[in-house]
Amino acid sequence: MNKRKPLVSGNWKMNLNHFEAIQLVQKLSYALTKDDVEAVDVSIHPPFTDIRSVQTVLEADKIPISLGAQNCHWEASGAFTGEVAPDMLAKLNVEYVIVGHSERRAIFGETNEMINAKVKAVFKNEMIPILCLGENLEQREAGEAESHVTSELTAGLDGITGEQVSSMVVAYEPVWAIGTGVTASAEQAQEMCALIRQTISKKYKSSVGDSVRIQYGGSVKPGTMPELMQQADIDGALIGGVSLSAEDFAHTIQYRLR
Repeated sequence: MNKRKPLVSGNWKMNLNHFEAIQLVQKLSYALTKDDVEAVDVSIHPPFTDIRSVQTVLEADKIPISLGAQNCHWEASGAFTGEVAPDMLAKLNVEYVIVGHSERRAIFGETNEMINAKVKAVFKNEMIPILCLGENLEQREAGEAESHVTSELTAGLDGITGEQVSSMVVAYEPVWAIGTGVTASAEQAQEMCALIRQTISKKYKSSVGDSVRIQYGGSVKPGTMPELMQQADIDGALIGGVSLSAEDFAHTIQYRLR
């Protein structure tokens, strides 16, 4: 039996203004039971403009959901127009920060070096990074999926201690399954998540590999979640579109009931 408490994270991407965000959080809190949040850790990752509003609702209503962010810069301050420093997020009681999402890598040109700097900055500000890894369709068809994911992982963890890695989250998101409606089979997802855990165990030690939580992300739905969560090395999910519906997101979190 998996001893790691699952973490299910909702990445809202560039959706919902702060009024809509408040409504979604309230609906989600009504849909989840005490048993749900005791069995599964939940985090939500709104756009930057929503974070303060969501923080206020979570804290005022004592909703047991963690606040997350979708990104941050690696510098503490400076002439970086449009960027958000990690300390700014920490002051809003953000707990988790997504780092290296495939959309940040592909659309905004983030490199492994930039992503590693962000991982370090998130830790420095006492938050938890969710480090995203994943191959595209061409890499998978060329037989390069494993080498690509392990290279992203190794680069992302450069200079990170075993103690830090034990506390962090790694999200395996095959790029070909993000927003496409196509989900990797449970076997495909397990195979790669196991590889990630093995790579961490070799780089550090087995106890570190055993402690790190590994999520799967890529068109996860309520119907696909139970089988994914039966896999030994999958400890939760990083969810996009489904997390924009309180009902669907709650049903995904409640996978153990089906």
